[in-house]
Amino acid sequence: MKAVLIIMDGLGDRPLDEFKGKTVLEAAATPNLDKIAASGISGLMDSIAPGVTPGSDTSHLAIFGLDPEEHYHGRGPLEVLGVGIPLKHGDICFRSNVGTVDDDMTIKDRRAGRIESTAEHCRLLDGTKIDGVEIILKPSAWYRAGLVLRGKGLSPNVGKNDPKETGVKVMKVKPLDDTPAAAKTAKVLNKLTELSYKKFRDMPLNKKRVAEGKLPGNILLFRGAGRFVPAPSLEERYGGMKAACVAGGGLYKGIARYVGMDVLDVKGATGRYDSDYGAKVKAVKEALKTHDLIFLHLKATDSAGEDMNPALKKEMVEKMDSAIAGLLGLKDCLLVATSDHTTPCSLGHHSYEPVALAMAGDGIRVDDVVKFGERTCAKGGLHRIRGLDLMNIIASHTGFKKLYGA
Repeated sequence: MKAVLIIMDGLGDRPLDEFKGKTVLEAAATPNLDKIAASGISGLMDSIAPGVTPGSDTSHLAIFGLDPEEHYHGRGPLEVLGVGIPLKHGDICFRSNVGTVDDDMTIKDRRAGRIESTAEHCRLLDGTKIDGVEIILKPSAWYRAGLVLRGKGLSPNVGKNDPKETGVKVMKVKPLDDTPAAAKTAKVLNKLTELSYKKFRDMPLNKKRVAEGKLPGNILLFRGAGRFVPAPSLEERYGGMKAACVAGGGLYKGIARYVGMDVLDVKGATGRYDSDYGAKVKAVKEALKTHDLIFLHLKATDSAGEDMNPALKKEMVEKMDSAIAGLLGLKDCLLVATSDHTTPCSLGHHSYEPVALAMAGDGIRVDDVVKFGERTCAKGGLHRIRGLDLMNIIASHTGFKKLYGA
C-alpha cells in the first residue's frame, strides 16, 4: 500500500464570532475531507506536545519522525535546502533577503519593493571568499536568497543583521558566545554586509529600478543562523520507503530534502493564494507510480490565518477540499489529512491547540466520525497523538515498519 500525506498548513483555528462559535474548518464546506473522516479513523495531533506552540520547521520535522530536540539545528539550513543548494556537514546557513537601505544604512524596505529576482545580486557575491570563508549565495523566489558560509572554525551562534523592521539601521552581527568560532563568523558576516552594499548599490539593475521609480535592491539582509547536520532519511528509517514532495514554499521543499524526499517541480505551485492545487494533485497521482509516500503541502490556510482573514481562510479551506476530491478512490493508497499547527485568525500567528487528523484506506479501522473538524475529530478512534507518532502509523499500515521484538 502507498500513502499520501496532505498537510494543510495552519489549518487549525479557534471558535469565531463570525461563524457563530465555529472554527474556520467547522464552518467551511468540506465534503471530501468529510469522506476521508467518514470512511476511516480520526483524532487530534499535537505536532510537538500538548501546550507547545510549534514552528512550521519543527512541526514538519516531528511529523516526518525526526525529534526536533535532536535534529533541529535552526531554520537556515532548511531554507537553504529549499533553494536547492547542496550542503556539507558544518555549513552555516541563513535565510536572506535583498532589501533597500539609504546612505546611512537605515532600512527603507526589507524586500526592496518585492524585487522580482535576486539572481543578479547572487552572481556578484556567490563564490566570494572573506577571511578564507567561501560565500555561497543562490537566488530563491522573488526577493529571497539562500546564504551559506563554508569553511573551518565557524559557528551558528551569531546574531543577524536584519532587524525585521524599517526605519532602523542594519544591525551589526554579534557573536552569541565567547568562542573564537562565533567571533570569526560574526566578523565575516559584518564584512559581507559591507561588501553587499558596495557591490549592489552601483548595479545597472538598480540604476534602472531607480529610473523607473522603484526601490533599489542594495543590501543583503540575513537571519536564522543554523549549522547543517545530516539526518537519517525516511528510506533508511522505514525499510526502503521512497518518498516525494509536492509543495510551493521553499521551507517545505527544504524539509523534504532534509528527510530524503525527491522534490517535484510543479508549474503553478507558488505557495501563495494563487497556487494551482489541481496541478499539485495531478503531480501527486503521477508520483504515486514511482514513490511509496507523497507529501502534499498546501500553504494558503496559514497565510490567511496570519492575515487575520477568516473569510479568506474559509475560502482556501474549501478550495483545498475541492482539489482533494481528485485523490479520493485511489486504490491501495492510504490517505492522511491533517495540519502542522494551528494559526487562529483571532491571533494572526501560531498557537498551541492540536489539529484535526483523519486517515482512510484499505484495512483502516473505521470510527463514528463523519465530519472533518477539530471537535468532531476529537471523538475519533485515534484519540490524541504526537507528530512523532504519525510516520510510525503510516509506515506500519503501508508495510514499511516491521515487528518490534520477536
